Amino acid sequence: MTPDTSENDNLRGSMLMILAMAGFALEDMFIKMLAGDWPVGQILAAVGLGGATIFAVLAKLTGERIFTRSLLSRALWLRNLGEIVGTGFFVSAVAFTPLAQATAIHQATPLATTLGAAIFLKERVGWRRLSAILIGFLGVLVVIRPGTEEFSMLSLLAVGAVIGLSMRDVTTRRVPRDVTSLQVATLGFFCVLPLGLVLLAVLPEPIVTPAPMDWLYLLGALAIGPVGYYALIASVRLGEIAVIMPFRYSRLAFAVVISTVVFAEPPDRWTLIGGAVIVGSGLYALWRQAKLRREGRR
Repeated sequence: MTPDTSENDNLRGSMLMILAMAGFALEDMFIKMLAGDWPVGQILAAVGLGGATIFAVLAKLTGERIFTRSLLSRALWLRNLGEIVGTGFFVSAVAFTPLAQATAIHQATPLATTLGAAIFLKERVGWRRLSAILIGFLGVLVVIRPGTEEFSMLSLLAVGAVIGLSMRDVTTRRVPRDVTSLQVATLGFFCVLPLGLVLLAVLPEPIVTPAPMDWLYLLGALAIGPVGYYALIASVRLGEIAVIMPFRYSRLAFAVVISTVVFAEPPDRWTLIGGAVIVGSGLYALWRQAKLRREGRR
């Protein structure tokens, strides 16, 4: 445990991570429902604008300033770049591939985050954890099955999401402490808006007039997604990565249930096997990291 992180902080961070994963799984459900009618660009623009508005209002209600000089931080804008890349790819993956498959691949994000922390934050990663990371990435290959008849190029959308979201999570740890979670969330959602507008401009899909049910799906995503988003930011900034990250895998359980019950898309055998490899590798890597810290090593 680091000197500035208490057991209570880790407990709160872990609970917030579970809440975030439940929120994201439900948000994914509503987004996939919208994707039946709306182009991805329209979904990204609507969610980005709606989420930014919600967090900006919350900031005002709590007396926080939305814009400060601290928002010019390089770490924050690198985080926003990761947000744009990761969210754009993952929303596309949710729209065009089975939810359980996209989420299983997404579970490699903590492994990529650990690798990114080693490369960019100079955190030490021994051969055991490095081996676990490599095995986890092999699990991703099991899920997407390149070279087989079942392989789809669309499955690579979720891989792109892993790269972007791991960049977001690594750089979140370097965002200045005087930048509040509400400010981070407002700017993060706002940065997704121009991505959606660009996609609408360059892709041939026309903007769709929302049907009544579309408004319900959008409201559901906007009501639940920001809760998960804020909980994730607070969790990463509050607790130790090694302690809170295992709870990120709860998202796969939520997604499997939703994919099976709501969309009648139960995961196939290889998705379950690959997902289990990814989760197992991630849990081992995090357990090993915690063990080394207890022993006073890095």
